[in-house]
Amino acid sequence: MTAAPILTIKSLVKRFGTRTIIDGISMDVLPQEIVCLVGPSGTGKSTLLRCVNGLEDIEGGEIRFEDRLVRARAKDIITTRKRVGMIFQQFNLYPHLTALQNVMLAPIVVHREPRKRVEERARQLLARVRLSHRIDAYPSRLSGGEQQRVAIARALATNPQMLMFDEPTSALDPETVGEVLAVMRDLAQEGRTMLVVTHEMRFAADVGTRMVFMDQGKIVEEGPPRELLARPKTERAQRFLQTIHGA
Repeated sequence: MTAAPILTIKSLVKRFGTRTIIDGISMDVLPQEIVCLVGPSGTGKSTLLRCVNGLEDIEGGEIRFEDRLVRARAKDIITTRKRVGMIFQQFNLYPHLTALQNVMLAPIVVHREPRKRVEERARQLLARVRLSHRIDAYPSRLSGGEQQRVAIARALATNPQMLMFDEPTSALDPETVGEVLAVMRDLAQEGRTMLVVTHEMRFAADVGTRMVFMDQGKIVEEGPPRELLARPKTERAQRFLQTIHGA
């Protein structure tokens, strides 16, 4: 028996002014799926994640997470955001807080959880992302890869049912990209549901369960990552992948 989708998107439309960024997208994400969104810049991939997390209003269609309607201004949007962890391109850590304090902040301030329990969980999460030795460091003393791993631990702090990554390695130097991808591989092996915007095709091929190629706000093609990478069916996907491989 096939599990019910954890995320359902139907005929989604998002505009900025007169420009349509997402043009009628429909897709499901099943529990424990790792869906990699790929395609040229400016085609709506990051905006799609922001809509799913209720950070953007939408102009048409609907989004349901765990069968709860997602709307940016809904009264229960905080509940949805607790269940959907978001990791951005830029790390967005608070510079005046240590790594440990950054991870603890949302559970204490937003969700009113007891400090002692939150601190214990935060220490465990920082250990999971291989940063036990850096818990007292401020962001300015952390490398880009370390900051992104703190951001991942922070997203995990509310025990989300799905993680969304918005090009999590794009702001990193090549030496630290591997640190973040290794943590993401670990999360995938744990059975986490993940929706990932990425240009890391090897990661998508090795870890992804499905690849979705987007262009001009539409889903052009999707399928198993290795199959799509090796034999794209559409001319647009072929041209994009040739550009990626030639870079």
